[in-house]
Amino acid sequence: MKKRKILFLGESYRADAITWTNGLKEFGDFEIINWELQTPNNSLFNRMLRTLEFIFAPIAIRKIIRQQKPDMIIAERTTSYGFLAALSGLLPSAIAQQGKTDLWPENSITIPLKKIIQNYAFKKATLIHAWGPIMAKHMKNSKVDMTKVLALPKGIDLNVFENKNTANPDKIHAIVTRSLLPEYRHDVILKAFGTLHQKGIDFSLTIVGDGIRLEYLKDLAKKMRIGNKVIFTGRISNTALPKLLQQSNIYISMPVTEGVSASLFEAMACGCYPIVSDISGNQSWIRHRENGQLITVGDSEMLANEILWAFENTAIRNQAVTINRKFIENQADYKINMKIIADKYHKLIDGKK
Repeated sequence: MKKRKILFLGESYRADAITWTNGLKEFGDFEIINWELQTPNNSLFNRMLRTLEFIFAPIAIRKIIRQQKPDMIIAERTTSYGFLAALSGLLPSAIAQQGKTDLWPENSITIPLKKIIQNYAFKKATLIHAWGPIMAKHMKNSKVDMTKVLALPKGIDLNVFENKNTANPDKIHAIVTRSLLPEYRHDVILKAFGTLHQKGIDFSLTIVGDGIRLEYLKDLAKKMRIGNKVIFTGRISNTALPKLLQQSNIYISMPVTEGVSASLFEAMACGCYPIVSDISGNQSWIRHRENGQLITVGDSEMLANEILWAFENTAIRNQAVTINRKFIENQADYKINMKIIADKYHKLIDGKK
C-alpha cells in the first residue's frame, strides 16, 4: 500500500509541532514533508525580510507540491501558515488555531488584515483544529462552519509524563516551564516568591526554558534576594522535563493570553498542583480552589497568598492532583487523540478521490 504524504507548514522545531507530526507518523503511518519560513522574526530588518519571504512563499510551496505530490496539507496558525495552505490549492487541508484567536498582538494595526486572512483560511480549509474550547468559541464567533471543526487537544504521552511525583510535601517545590518571554510574566512569579521569602517561607523555584528575558529575570531574582532559591535550567530536552515535574508539587504559569497549554497538561499528569493566570484559556481546565487556582493577571501579591493557601491546604491539593490526573487520562491522552486525528486525515484523503 502506498504511504500517504502530508505537507506540514509550520515551525517544525516547536514542541507542539513535533507532537503533532510525530503523532501522525506513529498512528497514521504518514510521511511528513516540512516547510517553514527561514527568516527569524527577531529584528525590524528581519521582520521586513520575513514579510518578503511570506509574499513569495506560495510559489515555493506550489513547487514542493508539484515535486513531492503530497496527499494532504496541514498548517499551524490560521493567520500565517494556515493562509499559505489555503493559497496552495491542495485539498484536503487541515489548519490549526494555536492561540485564543491567533489575532495577536491584540492592539496591532494589522489586526483587520489578519482577520481577513484568517477568515479566508477558515473558508478554504477542509478541517479546522480547535485544540480546546476557547478556540472553538472564537471560531463560532467568527461564523466558521462548525461541521469542519474538530475540537480535540493533541494530548500528551502518559507513558512519558507519568504519575510518579516524589516532591517533599513539607516544602514548596514550584516549577515554571514556559519560554522566558514577556507575555509569560515570569517577573510576577519572582515577585510573589520574593514576598514569600520576606515572610520566612522556605521554597525552591525551578524555571525551565530559555528566552530573551533570561538575564533580566536572573537579575530580578537577585534583587528579590531569592537568587539562591531559584534554579534557571535553561533549555532542556523534552525527555528531561518529566523528572523535573515529578520533583515539584506546584506548577505556576502566568501568561497574559493562552490557547491550550500542553505545559499545563504535562504538569497535571505528573502530579503538580496548578496555579495559573485567570484567563479564558485556563478557565477551560481549572476551577479556582477546586482543582487548581486562578490568579488575576499581573497580581504578584495575590499569587503569593494563593501559593501559601495551596501549600497549607494539603488535603485539597492532594485531591486536586488525583482529579487532574484522571482528567488528563480521560481527555488528553496523546495515543488516543492522535489516533483519532490520524484516522480523520486518512478518511479525508480517501474521500477526495
